[in-house]
Amino acid sequence: MANTILVGAQWGDEGKGKIIDVLTSKADVIVRSQGGNNAGHTIVHGGSTYILHLIPSGILRRGKVCVIGNGVVIDPIALVTEIERLRRLGVKIGKNLLVSNCAHLVLPYHRLLDEQRELRKGRAKIGTTKRGIGPAYGDKAARSGLRVSDLMQPILFAKKLQAKIRENNSILQALGAKPINYREVHESYLAAGEKLRPFVTNTVVYLHRALQRGKGILFEGAQGTFLDIDHGTYPYVTSSNTTAGGACTGTGVPPHRMDRVVGVMKAYTTRVGEGPLPTEDRHLTQMLHSLGREFGSTTGRARRCGWFDAVATRYATMINGIDELAITNLDGMDNVDPIRICVGYRLNGKHLEVPPCDAVQLDNCEPIYEEMRGWNKSTSSAKKLSQLPLNARNYVKRLGQLTGAELSIVSVGPTRAQTIFL
Repeated sequence: MANTILVGAQWGDEGKGKIIDVLTSKADVIVRSQGGNNAGHTIVHGGSTYILHLIPSGILRRGKVCVIGNGVVIDPIALVTEIERLRRLGVKIGKNLLVSNCAHLVLPYHRLLDEQRELRKGRAKIGTTKRGIGPAYGDKAARSGLRVSDLMQPILFAKKLQAKIRENNSILQALGAKPINYREVHESYLAAGEKLRPFVTNTVVYLHRALQRGKGILFEGAQGTFLDIDHGTYPYVTSSNTTAGGACTGTGVPPHRMDRVVGVMKAYTTRVGEGPLPTEDRHLTQMLHSLGREFGSTTGRARRCGWFDAVATRYATMINGIDELAITNLDGMDNVDPIRICVGYRLNGKHLEVPPCDAVQLDNCEPIYEEMRGWNKSTSSAKKLSQLPLNARNYVKRLGQLTGAELSIVSVGPTRAQTIFL
Protein backbone atom coordinates (compact mmCIF):
# COMPACT_ATOMS: atom_id res chain seq x y z
CA MET A 1 0.00 0.00 0.00
CA ALA A 2 1.20 3.53 -0.79
CA ASN A 3 1.92 5.72 2.24
CA THR A 4 -1.45 7.40 2.68
CA ILE A 5 -2.66 10.40 4.68
CA LEU A 6 -6.36 10.25 5.50
CA VAL A 7 -8.06 13.49 6.50
CA GLY A 8 -11.56 14.75 7.14
CA ALA A 9 -12.69 17.15 4.40
CA GLN A 10 -15.41 18.85 6.48
CA TRP A 11 -15.91 19.68 10.17
CA GLY A 12 -15.00 16.25 11.52
CA ASP A 13 -17.31 13.27 12.13
CA GLU A 14 -17.13 12.35 8.44
CA GLY A 15 -16.97 8.62 9.13
CA LYS A 16 -13.18 8.42 8.98
CA GLY A 17 -13.06 5.50 11.42
CA LYS A 18 -14.91 3.22 9.02
CA ILE A 19 -12.81 4.28 6.00
CA ILE A 20 -9.57 3.88 7.97
CA ASP A 21 -10.69 0.43 9.06
CA VAL A 22 -11.33 -0.51 5.44
CA LEU A 23 -7.98 0.85 4.23
CA THR A 24 -5.99 -0.86 7.00
CA SER A 25 -6.42 -4.19 5.23
CA LYS A 26 -3.64 -3.06 2.87
CA ALA A 27 -1.52 -1.11 5.38
CA ASP A 28 1.17 -2.44 7.71
CA VAL A 29 1.35 0.50 10.14
CA ILE A 30 -1.42 2.89 11.20
CA VAL A 31 -0.38 6.16 12.81
CA ARG A 32 -2.33 8.80 14.71
CA SER A 33 -0.60 12.16 14.36
CA GLN A 34 -2.64 14.81 16.21
CA GLY A 35 -5.49 15.56 18.59
CA GLY A 36 -6.34 13.84 21.82
CA ASN A 37 -9.19 11.90 23.36
CA ASN A 38 -11.54 14.66 22.22
CA ALA A 39 -11.77 12.71 18.95
CA GLY A 40 -13.65 9.48 18.41
CA HIS A 41 -13.72 6.87 15.65
CA THR A 42 -16.59 4.40 15.54
CA ILE A 43 -16.10 1.01 13.87
CA VAL A 44 -18.74 -1.68 13.45
CA HIS A 45 -17.33 -5.17 12.94
CA GLY A 46 -18.41 -8.70 13.73
CA GLY A 47 -21.63 -7.54 15.32
CA SER A 48 -19.80 -5.28 17.77
CA THR A 49 -19.33 -1.52 17.86
CA TYR A 50 -15.92 -0.19 18.86
CA ILE A 51 -15.35 3.45 19.81
CA LEU A 52 -11.72 4.52 19.74
CA HIS A 53 -10.38 7.81 21.10
CA LEU A 54 -6.58 7.65 21.12
CA ILE A 55 -5.69 4.23 19.72
CA PRO A 56 -5.55 4.04 15.89
CA SER A 57 -8.32 2.09 14.20
CA GLY A 58 -5.91 -0.57 12.94
CA ILE A 59 -5.90 -2.12 16.40
CA LEU A 60 -8.90 -4.23 15.33
CA ARG A 61 -6.93 -6.04 12.61
CA ARG A 62 -4.32 -8.71 13.27
CA GLY A 63 -0.77 -8.17 12.13
CA LYS A 64 -1.00 -4.38 12.13
CA VAL A 65 1.15 -2.04 14.22
CA CYS A 66 -0.56 1.05 15.65
CA VAL A 67 1.45 4.14 16.54
CA ILE A 68 0.43 7.16 18.61
CA GLY A 69 2.73 9.87 17.30
CA ASN A 70 4.47 12.82 18.89
CA GLY A 71 1.79 15.26 17.73
CA VAL A 72 -0.92 13.67 19.87
CA VAL A 73 -1.67 14.94 23.38
CA ILE A 74 -2.25 12.00 25.69
CA ASP A 75 -4.30 11.67 28.85
CA PRO A 76 -2.51 8.61 30.33
CA ILE A 77 -5.47 7.54 32.43
CA ALA A 78 -7.82 7.78 29.46
CA LEU A 79 -5.41 5.77 27.32
CA VAL A 80 -5.07 3.03 29.95
CA THR A 81 -8.87 2.91 30.28
CA GLU A 82 -9.21 2.56 26.50
CA ILE A 83 -6.65 -0.26 26.38
CA GLU A 84 -8.36 -2.15 29.20
CA ARG A 85 -11.81 -1.71 27.63
CA LEU A 86 -10.62 -3.05 24.28
CA ARG A 87 -8.98 -6.03 25.98
CA ARG A 88 -12.26 -6.87 27.69
CA LEU A 89 -13.82 -6.90 24.22
CA GLY A 90 -11.25 -9.47 23.13
CA VAL A 91 -8.86 -7.12 21.29
CA LYS A 92 -5.22 -8.13 21.72
CA ILE A 93 -2.94 -5.22 22.61
CA GLY A 94 0.77 -5.72 23.15
CA LYS A 95 3.63 -5.21 20.72
CA ASN A 96 1.10 -3.96 18.17
CA LEU A 97 0.81 -0.59 19.98
CA LEU A 98 3.56 2.03 20.23
CA VAL A 99 3.38 5.40 21.99
CA SER A 100 5.73 8.30 21.27
CA ASN A 101 7.96 9.34 24.14
CA CYS A 102 7.72 12.92 22.82
CA ALA A 103 3.93 13.18 22.97
CA HIS A 104 2.64 15.77 25.45
CA LEU A 105 0.47 14.92 28.44
CA VAL A 106 -3.02 16.13 29.27
CA LEU A 107 -3.26 16.72 33.01
CA PRO A 108 -6.21 17.45 35.33
CA TYR A 109 -5.50 21.18 35.44
CA HIS A 110 -5.83 21.28 31.64
CA ARG A 111 -9.35 19.90 31.88
CA LEU A 112 -10.35 22.34 34.62
CA LEU A 113 -8.90 25.30 32.72
CA ASP A 114 -10.76 24.17 29.61
CA GLU A 115 -14.01 24.05 31.55
CA GLN A 116 -13.50 27.41 33.26
CA ARG A 117 -12.65 29.17 30.00
CA GLU A 118 -15.81 27.84 28.36
CA LEU A 119 -17.97 28.85 31.33
CA ARG A 120 -16.59 32.39 31.36
CA LYS A 121 -17.23 32.87 27.64
CA GLY A 122 -20.96 32.30 28.09
CA ARG A 123 -22.73 32.57 24.75
CA ALA A 124 -19.40 33.10 23.00
CA LYS A 125 -18.19 29.62 24.00
CA ILE A 126 -16.34 27.53 21.42
CA GLY A 127 -18.06 24.27 22.28
CA THR A 128 -15.03 22.22 23.32
CA THR A 129 -15.30 18.72 24.78
CA LYS A 130 -13.71 20.04 28.00
CA ARG A 131 -11.11 17.25 27.79
CA GLY A 132 -8.24 19.71 28.30
CA ILE A 133 -6.89 19.42 24.77
CA GLY A 134 -6.57 23.15 24.04
CA PRO A 135 -4.75 24.01 27.30
CA ALA A 136 -2.41 21.01 26.78
CA TYR A 137 -1.45 22.26 23.33
CA GLY A 138 -1.14 25.73 24.87
CA ASP A 139 1.48 24.45 27.29
CA LYS A 140 3.23 22.71 24.42
CA ALA A 141 3.44 25.97 22.45
CA ALA A 142 4.55 27.84 25.58
CA ARG A 143 7.34 25.26 26.05
CA SER A 144 6.13 24.42 29.54
CA GLY A 145 4.33 21.11 28.92
CA LEU A 146 5.06 17.69 30.38
CA ARG A 147 5.71 14.83 27.99
CA VAL A 148 5.49 11.05 28.07
CA SER A 149 9.27 10.93 28.50
CA ASP A 150 8.87 12.89 31.76
CA LEU A 151 6.28 10.39 32.98
CA MET A 152 8.80 7.59 32.39
CA GLN A 153 11.19 9.29 34.87
CA PRO A 154 9.36 9.33 38.24
CA ILE A 155 11.71 11.69 40.09
CA LEU A 156 11.81 14.22 37.27
CA PHE A 157 8.05 13.90 36.74
CA ALA A 158 7.34 14.59 40.43
CA LYS A 159 9.44 17.75 40.35
CA LYS A 160 7.88 19.10 37.16
CA LEU A 161 4.34 18.13 38.15
CA GLN A 162 4.61 19.83 41.53
CA ALA A 163 5.71 23.08 39.92
CA LYS A 164 2.96 22.96 37.31
CA ILE A 165 0.22 22.20 39.83
CA ARG A 166 1.40 25.02 42.07
CA GLU A 167 1.31 27.41 39.11
CA ASN A 168 -2.08 26.27 37.84
CA ASN A 169 -3.71 26.09 41.26
CA SER A 170 -3.17 29.83 41.65
CA ILE A 171 -4.88 30.38 38.29
CA LEU A 172 -7.75 28.02 39.10
CA GLN A 173 -8.36 29.62 42.48
CA ALA A 174 -8.43 33.06 40.86
CA LEU A 175 -11.11 31.73 38.51
CA GLY A 176 -13.13 30.41 41.45
CA ALA A 177 -12.33 26.72 40.86
CA LYS A 178 -11.09 24.21 43.43
CA PRO A 179 -7.34 23.58 43.58
CA ILE A 180 -5.88 20.23 42.49
CA ASN A 181 -4.46 17.75 44.97
CA TYR A 182 -0.86 17.07 43.95
CA ARG A 183 -0.60 13.71 45.71
CA GLU A 184 -3.70 12.28 44.02
CA VAL A 185 -2.57 13.35 40.56
CA HIS A 186 1.00 12.17 41.15
CA GLU A 187 -0.06 8.70 42.28
CA SER A 188 -2.67 8.12 39.59
CA TYR A 189 -0.45 9.33 36.75
CA LEU A 190 2.57 7.34 37.87
CA ALA A 191 0.38 4.24 38.05
CA ALA A 192 -0.93 4.88 34.53
CA GLY A 193 2.62 5.57 33.35
CA GLU A 194 3.81 2.17 34.55
CA LYS A 195 1.02 0.47 32.63
CA LEU A 196 1.98 2.41 29.51
CA ARG A 197 5.74 1.90 29.87
CA PRO A 198 5.87 -1.25 27.65
CA PHE A 199 4.40 0.74 24.74
CA VAL A 200 6.61 3.85 24.97
CA THR A 201 9.39 4.30 22.44
CA ASN A 202 10.95 6.68 19.91
CA THR A 203 8.26 6.29 17.27
CA VAL A 204 10.11 8.47 14.74
CA VAL A 205 12.90 5.90 14.54
CA TYR A 206 10.39 3.05 14.31
CA LEU A 207 8.49 4.70 11.43
CA HIS A 208 11.65 5.45 9.44
CA ARG A 209 12.81 1.86 9.82
CA ALA A 210 9.39 0.70 8.65
CA LEU A 211 9.78 2.91 5.58
CA GLN A 212 13.20 1.42 4.90
CA ARG A 213 11.64 -2.05 5.00
CA GLY A 214 9.02 -1.02 2.46
CA LYS A 215 6.09 -1.09 4.87
CA GLY A 216 2.90 0.71 3.91
CA ILE A 217 1.87 3.39 6.41
CA LEU A 218 -1.59 4.88 6.86
CA PHE A 219 -1.69 8.22 8.67
CA GLU A 220 -5.00 8.48 10.51
CA GLY A 221 -6.40 11.98 10.84
CA ALA A 222 -8.71 13.10 13.63
CA GLN A 223 -11.35 15.86 13.44
CA GLY A 224 -11.62 17.64 10.06
CA THR A 225 -10.18 20.35 7.83
CA PHE A 226 -12.36 23.17 9.12
CA LEU A 227 -11.36 22.43 12.70
CA ASP A 228 -7.69 23.00 11.84
CA ILE A 229 -6.02 25.60 14.06
CA ASP A 230 -4.65 27.45 11.00
CA HIS A 231 -7.15 26.75 8.22
CA GLY A 232 -10.39 26.17 10.10
CA THR A 233 -13.24 28.45 11.16
CA TYR A 234 -11.14 30.14 13.85
CA PRO A 235 -11.72 30.48 16.79
CA TYR A 236 -14.27 27.63 16.53
CA VAL A 237 -11.54 25.08 15.90
CA THR A 238 -9.49 22.46 17.70
CA SER A 239 -5.90 23.15 18.80
CA SER A 240 -3.94 21.02 16.34
CA ASN A 241 -3.30 20.80 12.60
CA THR A 242 -6.01 18.46 11.36
CA THR A 243 -4.99 18.95 7.72
CA ALA A 244 -2.55 16.78 5.76
CA GLY A 245 0.54 18.72 6.88
CA GLY A 246 -0.13 17.66 10.47
CA ALA A 247 0.69 14.07 9.52
CA CYS A 248 4.31 15.08 8.90
CA THR A 249 4.88 17.27 11.94
CA GLY A 250 2.95 14.90 14.19
CA THR A 251 4.98 11.81 13.29
CA GLY A 252 8.40 12.90 12.04
CA VAL A 253 7.84 11.38 8.59
CA PRO A 254 8.91 13.90 5.89
CA PRO A 255 6.53 15.12 3.16
CA HIS A 256 8.41 13.47 0.29
CA ARG A 257 7.66 10.03 1.77
CA MET A 258 3.91 10.57 1.44
CA ASP A 259 2.31 9.08 -1.67
CA ARG A 260 -1.34 10.12 -1.59
CA VAL A 261 -3.96 11.97 0.42
CA VAL A 262 -7.47 10.56 0.84
CA GLY A 263 -10.19 12.95 1.97
CA VAL A 264 -13.34 11.70 3.69
CA MET A 265 -16.61 13.58 3.36
CA LYS A 266 -20.22 12.85 4.18
CA ALA A 267 -22.90 12.99 1.53
CA TYR A 268 -24.16 15.96 3.56
CA THR A 269 -22.53 18.21 6.18
CA THR A 270 -22.42 18.06 9.98
CA ARG A 271 -20.78 19.91 12.79
CA VAL A 272 -20.55 19.44 16.58
CA GLY A 273 -20.31 22.44 18.86
CA GLU A 274 -20.40 26.14 18.10
CA GLY A 275 -19.31 28.04 15.01
CA PRO A 276 -20.59 28.72 11.50
CA LEU A 277 -22.23 26.01 9.38
CA PRO A 278 -23.51 27.82 6.27
CA THR A 279 -25.75 25.01 4.96
CA GLU A 280 -27.32 24.08 8.30
CA ASP A 281 -30.92 22.96 7.86
CA ARG A 282 -33.30 22.33 10.78
CA HIS A 283 -35.56 19.90 8.92
CA LEU A 284 -32.65 17.79 7.65
CA THR A 285 -31.22 17.74 11.18
CA GLN A 286 -34.50 16.53 12.67
CA MET A 287 -34.86 13.84 10.04
CA LEU A 288 -31.35 12.44 10.58
CA HIS A 289 -31.72 12.56 14.37
CA SER A 290 -35.06 10.73 14.12
CA LEU A 291 -33.18 7.91 12.37
CA GLY A 292 -30.77 7.70 15.32
CA ARG A 293 -27.98 9.26 13.27
CA GLU A 294 -25.54 12.06 13.98
CA PHE A 295 -24.72 11.85 17.65
CA GLY A 296 -21.09 12.29 18.66
CA SER A 297 -19.12 9.13 19.46
CA THR A 298 -17.02 10.94 22.06
CA THR A 299 -19.57 13.13 23.84
CA GLY A 300 -22.93 11.87 22.59
CA ARG A 301 -23.81 15.43 21.58
CA ALA A 302 -26.32 15.85 18.77
CA ARG A 303 -24.59 17.03 15.61
CA ARG A 304 -25.84 19.97 13.61
CA CYS A 305 -26.68 18.90 10.05
CA GLY A 306 -26.86 20.65 6.70
CA TRP A 307 -26.72 20.14 2.97
CA PHE A 308 -23.50 19.18 1.21
CA ASP A 309 -21.21 22.22 1.02
CA ALA A 310 -19.16 21.97 -2.18
CA VAL A 311 -17.55 25.38 -1.53
CA ALA A 312 -16.00 24.22 1.73
CA THR A 313 -15.09 20.74 0.49
CA ARG A 314 -13.46 22.09 -2.69
CA TYR A 315 -11.33 24.37 -0.49
CA ALA A 316 -10.44 21.41 1.73
CA THR A 317 -9.29 19.54 -1.38
CA MET A 318 -6.98 22.46 -2.15
CA ILE A 319 -5.52 22.77 1.37
CA ASN A 320 -4.85 19.07 1.82
CA GLY A 321 -3.83 18.20 -1.72
CA ILE A 322 -6.52 15.52 -1.74
CA ASP A 323 -5.99 12.95 -4.49
CA GLU A 324 -8.97 10.71 -3.76
CA LEU A 325 -12.29 11.20 -2.01
CA ALA A 326 -14.36 8.79 0.04
CA ILE A 327 -18.07 9.61 0.41
CA THR A 328 -19.73 8.25 3.54
CA ASN A 329 -23.31 8.08 4.80
CA LEU A 330 -24.85 8.08 1.33
CA ASP A 331 -27.59 5.93 2.87
CA GLY A 332 -28.49 8.85 5.13
CA MET A 333 -29.98 10.57 2.07
CA ASP A 334 -32.03 7.57 0.92
CA ASN A 335 -35.37 9.21 1.72
CA VAL A 336 -34.53 12.85 1.07
CA ASP A 337 -36.12 14.40 -2.03
CA PRO A 338 -35.19 16.86 -3.39
CA ILE A 339 -31.55 17.15 -2.30
CA ARG A 340 -29.77 20.49 -2.18
CA ILE A 341 -26.07 21.13 -2.84
CA CYS A 342 -24.34 24.38 -1.95
CA VAL A 343 -22.32 25.46 -5.00
CA GLY A 344 -21.42 28.99 -3.93
CA TYR A 345 -21.82 31.66 -1.23
CA ARG A 346 -23.27 35.15 -1.41
CA LEU A 347 -21.91 37.72 1.05
CA ASN A 348 -22.98 41.38 0.96
CA GLY A 349 -24.08 40.97 -2.63
CA LYS A 350 -20.82 39.36 -3.76
CA HIS A 351 -20.49 35.81 -5.08
CA LEU A 352 -17.81 33.75 -3.28
CA GLU A 353 -16.27 30.49 -4.48
CA VAL A 354 -14.07 29.97 -1.40
CA PRO A 355 -14.98 30.31 2.29
CA PRO A 356 -14.02 33.62 3.94
CA CYS A 357 -11.31 33.37 6.60
CA ASP A 358 -13.40 35.24 9.17
CA ALA A 359 -15.88 33.10 11.09
CA VAL A 360 -18.38 35.96 11.43
CA GLN A 361 -18.32 36.56 7.67
CA LEU A 362 -18.75 32.83 7.02
CA ASP A 363 -21.73 32.78 9.37
CA ASN A 364 -23.28 35.59 7.34
CA CYS A 365 -22.80 33.82 4.00
CA GLU A 366 -25.96 32.87 2.14
CA PRO A 367 -25.61 29.49 0.41
CA ILE A 368 -26.32 29.30 -3.31
CA TYR A 369 -28.01 25.97 -3.97
CA GLU A 370 -28.66 23.69 -6.85
CA GLU A 371 -31.19 20.87 -6.48
CA MET A 372 -31.11 17.23 -7.54
CA ARG A 373 -33.78 14.58 -7.40
CA GLY A 374 -33.53 12.04 -4.58
CA TRP A 375 -33.79 8.29 -5.10
CA ASN A 376 -36.22 7.22 -2.35
CA LYS A 377 -34.73 3.73 -2.18
CA SER A 378 -32.35 1.99 0.19
CA THR A 379 -28.71 1.96 -0.90
CA SER A 380 -27.42 -0.07 2.06
CA SER A 381 -27.12 -3.38 0.19
CA ALA A 382 -25.33 -2.05 -2.92
CA LYS A 383 -21.97 -3.73 -3.56
CA LYS A 384 -20.95 -1.73 -6.62
CA LEU A 385 -21.76 1.61 -8.18
CA SER A 386 -24.05 0.14 -10.83
CA GLN A 387 -26.30 -1.26 -8.08
CA LEU A 388 -27.08 2.21 -6.74
CA PRO A 389 -30.28 3.89 -7.95
CA LEU A 390 -29.67 6.15 -10.96
CA ASN A 391 -30.28 9.35 -9.00
CA ALA A 392 -27.86 8.20 -6.28
CA ARG A 393 -25.21 7.60 -8.95
CA ASN A 394 -25.87 11.03 -10.39
CA TYR A 395 -25.57 12.62 -6.95
CA VAL A 396 -22.27 10.88 -6.18
CA LYS A 397 -20.83 11.88 -9.56
CA ARG A 398 -21.92 15.49 -9.05
CA LEU A 399 -20.17 15.68 -5.68
CA GLY A 400 -16.98 14.45 -7.32
CA GLN A 401 -17.25 17.07 -10.06
CA LEU A 402 -17.80 19.89 -7.58
CA THR A 403 -14.96 18.97 -5.21
CA GLY A 404 -12.32 18.44 -7.89
CA ALA A 405 -10.85 15.13 -6.72
CA GLU A 406 -11.25 11.56 -7.90
CA LEU A 407 -13.90 9.51 -6.11
CA SER A 408 -12.55 6.19 -4.88
CA ILE A 409 -14.94 4.95 -2.16
CA VAL A 410 -18.66 5.23 -1.45
CA SER A 411 -19.91 4.01 1.93
CA VAL A 412 -23.55 2.98 2.27
CA GLY A 413 -23.50 1.77 5.88
CA PRO A 414 -21.32 1.31 8.95
CA THR A 415 -19.92 -2.18 8.27
CA ARG A 416 -16.91 -3.14 6.18
CA ALA A 417 -19.13 -4.96 3.70
CA GLN A 418 -21.14 -1.80 2.99
CA THR A 419 -18.33 -0.24 0.98
CA ILE A 420 -18.23 0.40 -2.76
CA PHE A 421 -14.79 0.76 -4.36
CA LEU A 422 -14.71 2.74 -7.60
